[in-house]
Amino acid sequence: MQKIKSYALGQWVEGEGPGQVVQHAVTGEPIGEVSSRGLDFQALLDHARTTGSSVLRSMTFHERALLLKNMAKYLMGCKDEFYTLSTATGATKADSWVDIEGGIATFFSYSGIGRREFPNETFHVETDVSPLSKSGSFIGRHICTPLEGAAIHINAFNFPCWGMLEKLATTFLAGMPAIVKPACQTTAPTEKMVAAMIESGLLPEGALQLICGSVGDLFDHLGSQDVVTFTGSAATGRKLKSHPNIIEKAIRFNMEADSLNCIILGPDVTPELEEFTIFIKEVVREMTAKTGQKCTAIRRTIVPEDMTQPVIDALKQRLETVRVGHPDAEGVRMGTLAGMDQVREVRERVAELRQNTELVFGEREEFEVVGADRTKGAFCEPTLLYCAEPLRTDSVHEIEAFGPVNTVMPYADLDEAIRLAAKGGGSLVGSVVTADDAIARKLVLGIAPHHGRVLILNRESAPESTGHGSPLPTLV
Repeated sequence: MQKIKSYALGQWVEGEGPGQVVQHAVTGEPIGEVSSRGLDFQALLDHARTTGSSVLRSMTFHERALLLKNMAKYLMGCKDEFYTLSTATGATKADSWVDIEGGIATFFSYSGIGRREFPNETFHVETDVSPLSKSGSFIGRHICTPLEGAAIHINAFNFPCWGMLEKLATTFLAGMPAIVKPACQTTAPTEKMVAAMIESGLLPEGALQLICGSVGDLFDHLGSQDVVTFTGSAATGRKLKSHPNIIEKAIRFNMEADSLNCIILGPDVTPELEEFTIFIKEVVREMTAKTGQKCTAIRRTIVPEDMTQPVIDALKQRLETVRVGHPDAEGVRMGTLAGMDQVREVRERVAELRQNTELVFGEREEFEVVGADRTKGAFCEPTLLYCAEPLRTDSVHEIEAFGPVNTVMPYADLDEAIRLAAKGGGSLVGSVVTADDAIARKLVLGIAPHHGRVLILNRESAPESTGHGSPLPTLV
């Protein structure tokens, strides 16, 4: 079986022995084998810290920014090569476009930021002079310089290209080399894109290395100048963050974990208003895009009590039109989960959620799959649940089915809607749909402390909105 290779110390390396088999998410056929056994993780770090770091740190922000721009142009020129492998992960053409071209766009975006907001210098002066003495002969300034270590990127399976590129953009702009570790089940598109970046000849030696497989004893060799950025499940993130070496050396650890993001329908919105249609479309789009496998996907749909049934009816009507199947088949709007393991996990989580909710759509024994064998691919039908008493039920705010699963929950007034949003324990994004500015103000200010981003949608903003689940590189 073909081995999916790592890129270490300037060369492509096959892992030793049998590894984890990567299967085609649609057909179930094996497409490669992943193993990192035999890699010298200490050597990888040393190579990044010396060879890669020294060159990147000697470059100015503008030079690093131009590197990003030129790399983005190169990747756009060979983008078609990435789509076939993306399809094998179960992604539709629209899903792949976000992952591939959306990822490349982050390089373009940060290239512009680097040239606009940073000097053509190797360091950045963050603030003006701060007088520290009466006469002004003693002053202070804040400056930023690149760390001398390596950035370790541990990425999730849902966006094998974009997830890597959004981290590399900031890492390279900051003058640090990166060691990328993609999730095994979707590692093939990552390997292909890294190969393209290496083949471009644009990157300094040691600036980018790739681990396909486990990280082995890598964490044992990290130092205080290194950085770890993790995207994935909260449980895995907490385990890595508590590694003895991370704690002992106070190594910088940035974690973006999955969250139970919400959308709130304002009490002013009725089925006759445009905002109602906007709301329904947004919920269904977030349920079905990437088959619900997004850290930012809407998991909790919070609606006024008297609008519960109209919302459920409208969602069911639209979900009935979603065609599930082979991503290349005509009319298919939703592909597969990343693999059969994900199917089993989603079903387990849905079973847990159903102990305190009512099933209103999905979970049929047999559902139509277009252009593929339902029993061989990682297919999962959209599933809609209803929780009648969400303030008295913790599971809907704590258990995440990482797939096309959503729970509708009612609220009595705006204060209760805010309390429900907060019960998610902190989320990446929350959305508010209303035509009333006063309602928007109260909801936004109420849920802002619990969210990284808040989107407000109405008939004016919706036509050009990038949507609930789209993080933008121009926003911090």
